[in-house]
Amino acid sequence: MIISASRRSDIPAFYSEWLVNRLKAGYVLVRNPMQPKQVSRITLSPQSVDALVFWTKNPGKMLPLLPEIDALGYSYYFLFTLTPYDAALEPGAGDKGEIVDVFKRLSRLIGSEKVIWRYDPVILTDTCTPEWHASTFRLLAEKLSGYTERCIISFLDDYRKVQIRMRHIDYILPDTVLMEDIAKKFADAAGPHGIALSTCSHEIDLSHYGIMHSRCIDGELVGRISGRPMTDAKKDKRQRKACGCIESRDIGSYNTCTHGCLYCYAVSSQAKACVALQNFDPDSPLLCDVLKGDETITTPPIKRH
Repeated sequence: MIISASRRSDIPAFYSEWLVNRLKAGYVLVRNPMQPKQVSRITLSPQSVDALVFWTKNPGKMLPLLPEIDALGYSYYFLFTLTPYDAALEPGAGDKGEIVDVFKRLSRLIGSEKVIWRYDPVILTDTCTPEWHASTFRLLAEKLSGYTERCIISFLDDYRKVQIRMRHIDYILPDTVLMEDIAKKFADAAGPHGIALSTCSHEIDLSHYGIMHSRCIDGELVGRISGRPMTDAKKDKRQRKACGCIESRDIGSYNTCTHGCLYCYAVSSQAKACVALQNFDPDSPLLCDVLKGDETITTPPIKRH
């Protein structure tokens, strides 16, 4: 079983203490976001977990806890989103120079194979032009040279939440020709630094630029770092058609990340996210939540690969 931590929230940035407490406890409770009275009790023993996959914009607070996670016997890797946007699009993401330093520190601790860079999403505006992206991507690739082996790119998904939050920004959605142009510029910039590119959840074929479809939850990588081959791993049917991820269990909760990124699909209200962070209990089995008493708690079977 692979644990995703998390598509729904930045656990490494805000809730790493809670995570370690759950690993020590050996289980976590996760409320079904569509059916709130349904709660899953997910086993987190090292014997049951093939790998932990961390999604984050800034795991700086988590770095001191990694030796403890190592000692508990878990394998893991990071999907580290690093984009060049300022506070207009990412009001709470922090200083990008400092985040680059965190990226390098993490890579030194766990190895470049286990720190995957995400340049996600590519947002096009009158100032964030294809040429601007090409320039900023090249600069970041130079800074991260030797600290990562892979970069996953994606273009903005125009979700309803995104439309509302970005209604004051004149952004455009790229057509195939523009995607190809940007992808080629990125490939030219990444290649000299040994960074392989792939796309996330896009059906466009960019293989002629050496850009393949990604698997963020990657069975091959999990098998290498854990020594547990994912021979029977299946595509995660809960994700989009073009998503190459294999099955995993997400232990996060929506409306708990306070980075405030305008393009985020996981937060419907920044006010809710701020309240969640202020009130969360690191000892609770639920992230930023407590049982109400009317839930049905089930233990899903552990999927062996």
